[in-house]
Amino acid sequence: MKMQKKKLKIYNPKIKEECGVFGISNTKDASTLTALGLHALQHRGQEGCGIVSFDGKKYHSEKRFGLVGDNFNNEDVLKKLPGNYAIGHNRYSTTGGTTLRNIQPFYADTNAGGIAVSHNGNLTNAITLRKNMVEIGSIFYTTSDTETIVKLIARSKRSTTIDKIVDTLFQIQGGYALVMIAQNTLIGVRDPFGIRPLVIGKLKNSYVFTSETCALDIIGAKFIREVDNGEIVFIENDELKSLKPFPERKKRPCVFEYIYFSRPDSLLEGITAYEYRKRLGAVLSMEDKIKADLVVPVPDSGNAAALGYSQSQNIKFDLGLIRNHYVGRTFIEPAQKIRSLGVKLKLNANKSSIKNKIIVLVDDSLVRGTTSHKIVNMLYDAGAKEVHLRIASPEIKYPDFYGIDMPSKKELLAANMSVEEICKYVNAKSLKFLSIDGLYKAMGYDKRNNDYPQLTDHYFTGNYPIKIIDELGDEKITQLSLLSSGSNN
Repeated sequence: MKMQKKKLKIYNPKIKEECGVFGISNTKDASTLTALGLHALQHRGQEGCGIVSFDGKKYHSEKRFGLVGDNFNNEDVLKKLPGNYAIGHNRYSTTGGTTLRNIQPFYADTNAGGIAVSHNGNLTNAITLRKNMVEIGSIFYTTSDTETIVKLIARSKRSTTIDKIVDTLFQIQGGYALVMIAQNTLIGVRDPFGIRPLVIGKLKNSYVFTSETCALDIIGAKFIREVDNGEIVFIENDELKSLKPFPERKKRPCVFEYIYFSRPDSLLEGITAYEYRKRLGAVLSMEDKIKADLVVPVPDSGNAAALGYSQSQNIKFDLGLIRNHYVGRTFIEPAQKIRSLGVKLKLNANKSSIKNKIIVLVDDSLVRGTTSHKIVNMLYDAGAKEVHLRIASPEIKYPDFYGIDMPSKKELLAANMSVEEICKYVNAKSLKFLSIDGLYKAMGYDKRNNDYPQLTDHYFTGNYPIKIIDELGDEKITQLSLLSSGSNN
C-alpha cells in the first residue's frame, strides 16, 4: 500500500494536454518549416517538442524537452531530419507524465509501411483499450494515449494505411486531431465532433495540416479551410483527398479555443480569436451595471475581453498589471507550487495607474481561483480603492476529458462554491461571470434558434458530447496511476 501511495505522488494525471501539431508534404526544408510552425504554436505546449521527417526511404526523429527555439534552432539539429515530409508536436503533460519517451511524434512499423503520428487531444476510452491490449500481450513503452492509437493502427488487419487508420478511428473515442506521415503521404484527422482544431494550408505545391492558422502565417502558407469534423484528409501525389467515414454529426468545436487556447491572431470560423474575445468582454459589460474608473485586464489572457468591456461601457482601459513575458501561463503549468509562485513571477501592479481607483478587473476564466485571489490582493496592496472581478466566460463547474488542462471537479472553485462565496474567497468587492446565453451571443449564435451550432461547452453545462468510457470521474488519478505505475521513471 505504501508503494501505491508513493506512485500516486509521482503521477499526476490532473494536468492533461492541449498540444500543437504541424505537418507538411513534399517540400524542401520540411523539417525547418515544421520547426517554424511549432514555434508559432509554442503557446500550445512548452514542456517538450519533437519532429519526425521522412526522406523517401527512412524516418528520422528528434525529441527534446523545452521550447522549440531552444532545441530546433540550428542546422546541426535540422540536418538530422532530412526529407521532404515532416510532422511536429508541441507538448504539455498528458496522462503519461513528463518523460522523454512520452514526447511526440510517435513512430511504428506496420505491414503497410512505417507511420509517424502527432496527436492533440485525449481519448475517453484509452484505459479500456490499453487494458484489453495488455491482456492479449501488447507491450507499451510510454504512458501516453497516443501510443494506443499507434498500436491500433499497427495491429489492424486492413491492407492499406488509410484503411488501418479508419479501422482505428472506429475503436477510439474522445477529442483528437492527428497529423501523420505514412511513407510519402501526409494525413490529417479530426474527431467526429470537431472538438480539437485542425486546419489546412498550402505553400506552393505543398500542403500543411496544423492546429492553428498562425502556424501557416509564419511560413507564408495560404489558409485553405478547416478540416471538417470526422474528416480524414491526405495528400497523395500533391493532391488533396478527403474521406468521411463517420455518420454525419453537428460540429461541436471546443469553446476554450475561442476563450483562451488559440493564439489571438488565429482564425476560428473565419474570425480571429482576438475578435471573439473582445465580443465576450462586450457582452459581459452589457450584463453588468457597475460604475468604475478603470478597466484592467489580467494580462495577457484577459486583454481582448477587457478591451471589449471598456469600449462597450466607455470606461477607460489601462494596464494596471504589468506582465513578465518570460514566464509561462499559470493555468497550464504542471505543478501547484509553480502555479502559486508563478503569479508573483509573472505580474506586478502598475501603482501610478491604479492608486485610489475603482477597478473592473477582467480575466477570461476562473479555474481554481488561486491566481485571482493573489491578483486582487496585489491591486489592493498597490492602492486600489475597489476591485470588481469580471470573468468573460461562465463558471467552470465540470472537468474535461478531451485534452484540456483542467483539474478534477473537487478542485474547480465554481463546482464547490457559490458566486458569493467565490467573491469572498478572492477578496473582490464584487464578482460576475458571463452567462451561458451571453457566451453564445458573443459567438454570434442565438440559443433560441434550434439550428445554432452547439459548442463543446461541458465545462459550464455538464453536457459532454462523448461518453467517458473509462468512467473515471474524480477517481481518475487513482485509476490512471495504478495503470501506469512504474512507467514514469
